[in-house]
Amino acid sequence: MHDTQADKDLRAGETLKALIQGLDPRTGEALPAESVLQRAEVLRALLAAVAALEHSAARAQRRALLPANVGRTWSAEEEDTLVAAFKAGETPEAIARRHRRTLRAIEARLERLGLLRADQRVTRGGFSGVSDAAPGRAARRLAGRRRAILAHKKPQRRPR
Repeated sequence: MHDTQADKDLRAGETLKALIQGLDPRTGEALPAESVLQRAEVLRALLAAVAALEHSAARAQRRALLPANVGRTWSAEEEDTLVAAFKAGETPEAIARRHRRTLRAIEARLERLGLLRADQRVTRGGFSGVSDAAPGRAARRLAGRRRAILAHKKPQRRPR
């Protein structure tokens, strides 16, 4: 059985979190106080690695929710099918489902072909699947996670 990338990333994240807490990832025992892992710059690097893994996992989850043909080039045949369906009165939503593309992609293509005006679009421009949440929300959530990880870190004696 082969591990998926998500499984590998999950294990890597657990290992990093154990190191941040000052624990040996295999045994759970406290690491020596003089360990290089107790340096502020190393802890910051470990936290950045955890954040990168979490960002990658969140992106993969969002991507998995998108239709199969997101980002693929339109073929002439697919474009002809789109035009015929739209002229026959099929809704852009139904066309999007059949073409396995986002509603935004269908509307953008129809607009590009001169079959739909910008003011007739239901969607806004931009890549579908991107959260409409405020940009600072993810950063605040990440900062909260960092605080939680560090709050559970076992206190270490500092060498004199």
